[in-house]
Amino acid sequence: MQAIILAAGMGRRLGEYTKDNTKCMVEVNGERLIDRLLGQLSELNLTRVIIVIGYQGRKLADHIGHRYDGRLKIEFTENPIYDKTNNIYSLSLVKDKMQEDDTLLIESDLIFSDRLFPMIVDCPHPNVALVAKYESWMDGTMVRIDAENNIVNFVPKQAFKYDDIDQYYKTVNIYKFSKEFSCHKYVPFLEAYCHALGNNEYYEQVLRVITLLDNSDLKALPIGDEKWYEIDDIQDLDIAETIFAMPEEMQRRFNYRYGGHWRFPKMLDYCYLVNPYFPTRRMKDELRSSFDVLLTEYPSGMFVNSLLAGKYFGIRQEYVVVGNGAAELIKSLMEISEGRIGVVYPTFEEYPHRLKPSDIVAFIPADSDLKYTEDDLINFFTGKDIKSLLLINPDNPTGNFIGVAGLQKLMAWSAQKGIRLIVDESFVDFSEDFENNTLLRNETLAANPHLVVMKSISKSYGVPGLRLGVLASADTELIHAVSRDISIWNINSFAEFYMQIFGKYEKDYKKACHRFIAERRRFEALLKEIPYMHVLPTQANYFCIKLTDKYTSDELARFLLVNYNIIIKDCDTKSGLKGQNYIRISIRDEKDNNQLIAALKELA
Repeated sequence: MQAIILAAGMGRRLGEYTKDNTKCMVEVNGERLIDRLLGQLSELNLTRVIIVIGYQGRKLADHIGHRYDGRLKIEFTENPIYDKTNNIYSLSLVKDKMQEDDTLLIESDLIFSDRLFPMIVDCPHPNVALVAKYESWMDGTMVRIDAENNIVNFVPKQAFKYDDIDQYYKTVNIYKFSKEFSCHKYVPFLEAYCHALGNNEYYEQVLRVITLLDNSDLKALPIGDEKWYEIDDIQDLDIAETIFAMPEEMQRRFNYRYGGHWRFPKMLDYCYLVNPYFPTRRMKDELRSSFDVLLTEYPSGMFVNSLLAGKYFGIRQEYVVVGNGAAELIKSLMEISEGRIGVVYPTFEEYPHRLKPSDIVAFIPADSDLKYTEDDLINFFTGKDIKSLLLINPDNPTGNFIGVAGLQKLMAWSAQKGIRLIVDESFVDFSEDFENNTLLRNETLAANPHLVVMKSISKSYGVPGLRLGVLASADTELIHAVSRDISIWNINSFAEFYMQIFGKYEKDYKKACHRFIAERRRFEALLKEIPYMHVLPTQANYFCIKLTDKYTSDELARFLLVNYNIIIKDCDTKSGLKGQNYIRISIRDEKDNNQLIAALKELA
């Protein structure tokens, strides 16, 4: 068996990375693509490797030099018109060599698991294309396959239909062709295709023609969860470097993304906190039905959005301001606030990050489960020089919760002391009896003008991509100050429309919350069976867990990411928890939670 590598392209979309080099000379985590590829090929029993070069081809050949002597016999074929042709011409230059042996055909801009070559070489079928189930990041040629994994059609870009994505597989651009297939099918069709349609085409088009025959002999070999990536631009390069990083570096790269995990479709995200049961399918369908209008029309300004938010939560328009996520409102509120602020640690770091350390008066619970009550806060902060007190309720990351009676006591105490009470209730709808726990009520706000309520719509409503949050208070001067501080068009049309239609789905939302609470109880019982974990009580959509032995928080987070493609929150980065081996695990649906439990048990 021989290998043919197509490496003549210019790779313009990689910009500076390919200014003076061809694509396969780009480094991923310090190793050039061509070196990784040739290293993988050197583990096979090959008669030779033929590399079709073009753009900066001499540099590529000089780089390879004699470093693989004794392991690979490498030959070069030059495409002198690489800038006027596509890869069908590069392949046609070596068509005679294709007919001399069984062939592995490989594109040079790939990075993939070491297991892929043995997978395709050991496959008993003589003519095989490696394929991966379609994911959102994939571009280029797709295929359809039948129940016996025969490729029944190649789907070019112009024929791609998003309605059919469940049936698509993406070609990994690694093929195995038998000598007989090349001689009697592929090369004759290649010659005819080039003669009829020219050289500015792709070699997959020839395969598309062949698959239209009654018996094409070309099988698909799905790669399952094996890792691979095609590198066409700088974002592809960033993702490839993340996927194929060493364990510690992989963990660091995912952590500094602060989201965007949808770019990694196989990942189970137990780090970010959203409702797994809302929005409903019907609500999503209504959002989709207005996609064209929402995409092409401007959103309303702040007046309309505060009106919608007031309707959404049943409070007066003048009491509320809408943010591009709670993060925008937190920034504004912290910058407007005067004097020192009482903060319970550990906490959601976005608040203290907006403050000077000298402006923070910190309370750290003494309880081993990080629990605290309203009395603990009152006793600690009485006599302290603070102008505001921040309470995340339920707290993040501990899940500690103070009920309505305790909040009433805190509101009375803070009013008496002239302290602004800031309550972030982003997770309150996950609490038991959640319908009665919110402070977003006109009578509550009106009776407590020193009260400020923050709520992220991303969390409990399951729409973090919309970036929605609200700040509410009967202190209308504060509301106006925040409104003036943020942009008039701070949310987009999709977020505005979501608030507009939410009322029709409010009953579905409450059902989703009850369903969530039931799953939390089930999941908690399973987590408590893991011997190296102590699970803290929670009223939120996450568990704060202390690792009692076997692993540090960093080790467990890394093992889950690298070996199971599961990401959790290592709380070692949080003030007040450093070095104490706490993790935070969000709560997803039953299927996903069972998958995490299985991984945790394997690590026991």
